[in-house]
Amino acid sequence: MRPSDSADSDSTRPDPAGPGTVVESGEDYRDAVLSGQRWQGRRFVRCDFTDADLRELTTSGCTFDHCDLTRADFGESVHHSSAFRTCTFDRTMLGDSAWTGCSLLGSVFVDCGLRTITLTDCDLTLVSLSGAVLRGMDLSGLRLREANLTGADLRRANLRQADLTGARLTETKLTDADLRGARLDAPALAAADMSGTRVDVDTAVLFAAAHGLVVS
Repeated sequence: MRPSDSADSDSTRPDPAGPGTVVESGEDYRDAVLSGQRWQGRRFVRCDFTDADLRELTTSGCTFDHCDLTRADFGESVHHSSAFRTCTFDRTMLGDSAWTGCSLLGSVFVDCGLRTITLTDCDLTLVSLSGAVLRGMDLSGLRLREANLTGADLRRANLRQADLTGARLTETKLTDADLRGARLDAPALAAADMSGTRVDVDTAVLFAAAHGLVVS
């Protein structure tokens, strides 16, 4: 069965886990053409969307658990309050997609073009972005708790007010990034390349402590 086109409702947003939600489990959507559709309150579990055409897809209140999105085309798609939990984005095309109030908890991104996507009020807790090119992106206010940012390129990125508690920043490039108001751990600061990074006083004290300095 393929997901069908359905109109959005402005008055209600179905709970993806609530009564009446149709759960599609283990379905094969490889190479499916699903572009331009509008999905609301749908739930997909361990479904395979490899090479699927999802361009200009709109989702609202949908849930994707353990789904494979390898090489899927999400170009110009729009997502509101949807959850993509423990999903695989491997060489997924995400150009000009917009994500608002979404959860990407525990998902893995490999060789995805991320610099043209828009993330607003999203939860990226435990997300793997190892080696990702995020240069110049606006990631302000995002939750990146315990995210794997090892070797990521965050030069000139806006991370103001972002929550990076427990994030892995080994060899992460933060040159000229804006970390003012961000929440970080001292060990992470010691591991990252922070040449020219803009920080507030609290972060500066943490950075000094991480390098063995005593601020008095």
